Parts: sequence; C-alpha cells; structure tokens
Amino acid sequence: MLSRLYGVLLPFFVSYLIAYMLDPVVEFVQHKCRVKFRGLSVAIVLLLFVGIISLSVYLLIPAIGREVRSAAAGVEQYFANFDADRYFSAEQQEKIRTALGGLNLESVLSYPEVHDAIKSILPQVGGWITGGLSWLGELVVIFIGLMYLIFLMIGFPKIRANWINYVPVKYRDRARVVIDDVDRNMNAYFRGQGLVALIVGVLFAIGFTIIGMPMGIVMGIIIGILNFVPYMQALGIPPCILLCLVQSAQTGRPVWVTLLCLAIVFIVIQTFQDMVLVPKIMGKVTGLGPAAILLSLSIWGAIFGMIGMIIALPLTTLGLSYYRHYIQKKADAQPASPSDSPTT
Repeated sequence: MLSRLYGVLLPFFVSYLIAYMLDPVVEFVQHKCRVKFRGLSVAIVLLLFVGIISLSVYLLIPAIGREVRSAAAGVEQYFANFDADRYFSAEQQEKIRTALGGLNLESVLSYPEVHDAIKSILPQVGGWITGGLSWLGELVVIFIGLMYLIFLMIGFPKIRANWINYVPVKYRDRARVVIDDVDRNMNAYFRGQGLVALIVGVLFAIGFTIIGMPMGIVMGIIIGILNFVPYMQALGIPPCILLCLVQSAQTGRPVWVTLLCLAIVFIVIQTFQDMVLVPKIMGKVTGLGPAAILLSLSIWGAIFGMIGMIIALPLTTLGLSYYRHYIQKKADAQPASPSDSPTT
C-alpha cells in the first residue's frame, strides 16, 4: 500500500514538514503583529518565504552562472593541456597504453552481459527522450503540495488542539507526554540544525572563494544543504577535489598547494562547527548523536524511501521518549529481586 501511495503521500509529508517549521512564524505574525485572521497571517508568511527564496535565487544565479562557465572553461582547458607526465611516470603510462592497446572492443561487445546492459539501457534512453511532457505531472504535484501547505498552515491550531481526541482515553495522558516531548525536541532540532547548516554553508562559500576554487559559492551552498544531516558534508569532498584539480590546471599552481588549501578550509570550518556551533546551538536537543541520526535516516529511508527519511527523526525520538518515560522508569522503579542482591 505504501508503495502504491508513495507519489500521493510524499507531497503531503513534505508539505507537513514545511508547515510544521513555519508554524512558529505564523504564530508570531498572528499574535505579536496582531493580525486578526489566521489566513492572512499564513499568506504573509508564505509571501515572505517565497520572496526570500526568490530573492536569494535572483542574487545567486548570476554568480553561479559565472562560476559554472568559468569551471566549464577550466575543464576544457584542463583536457586540452593535459600533461600525463605530471601525474604518471613513464612506466605507468606504458602500462596504460599496453592495457588500452590490448582492449578488443569487438570481443567486449560480444559478451552477453554487455548485450543485456545495452538492451536495458536503450529503453531508458528512449524514456528520457520521450519524457519531456513529464513536467506537466511535476507541476500538478507542486500545485497539490502547495494546496496541502496552505490548508495545513491554516488548520495547524486545530490539529494541535484536537489530535489527542483520536487517542483512547486511557492512553491520553501517556500520549500527551510523549508527543509534547517529541514536539519540543523536533522544534529545537530543526531550528538549531538549520541555523548550523546556514552558517556552515556561508563559511564554506567564503573559504572556497578565498582559495579561488571554481564554483566556490555553489559548493558552499551544496555543503550547507548537506549539513542538515550531521557530517554529511563529507560527500562534498570528492567534487571539491576535482574542482581543485581544475583550478590547478587553470592557474598553473601545484596540485598539492590547492589540495592543501582545500584541506585547511575543511579542517578550520569543521573544527569551528564541532567546538563552537554545535555545542552552543544544538546542545542536547534530541538526545541523538550524529551516528544515531545517520543510522535512523538510513533505516527509515530503506523502509519507506524519501518519506521514511522525512519522518525518521520524529519516529526515532518518539520511540526513545516512550522508552525513557514508560519503560526505563518502570524498570528503575521495580524493587530488585532477591537473586539480584549481592551475596555475602
């Protein structure tokens, strides 16, 4: 059922996550700014949200375009002026030529596995070519997600007030304690991790720009987005290394110098993040370490795909909260059995 409903549920869960994160802003606009109607507060917040994103894109697109064109020119120059002697010894070059010279393309293409691979790839290529109209379906999904977002943001006070009515009476006190715990932890986590990701992304963009790495602003934004999951910014290291090689080819600077500058940027920012940002901003908001968060995302993502990754932290925090309040305390409150007492 989840597999069949995946395309329907994903926009709803994404919209619910965004509505959950924007609800404090709506509450602030409605009560602190004294906006009478909830719908008007939602409209103001959505306009601000869309406006900030649009302004950011408008300001960043020219810089990103220049960096992409510069990087493309650098790659072209790199391959045009590639000097194998800088990277491979004469003996290694000879081995590569021998290996490539002994490669019989006809014999390789005669393998059944290669035939099967080609047969499986060609329909996909055809699908990619004929999939130009899929944008219409994506537009419909975005429109539905926007409708979900508007209705959820308007109805969030009722959702917050009435969810307990769907829980059986004898479990309501227990459910209220656990859900309040999850709500408090998730609010702190998303706000804190979002602030950490923003600061880290800006610092990386500045650091990459200082060392002159191509597409420095773009890579800074990407690493900032990856930082929503702790230590996931390590996935940005391989493309940064490739861009440093391009920079070396463009400027004639030794490769080891560019890589050393890249390593310094990563070490300095990572140290600042671990020693200053995370302790000051995050504290112990979820009770989960980075390894536990990664494991949670991996497990729930493997079970439910993208939906699982969205609900991974709430579900994990829900389970831990229930265990801490009603299993661990119950076990601690039980008197020790005679067999557990120390023998004399």
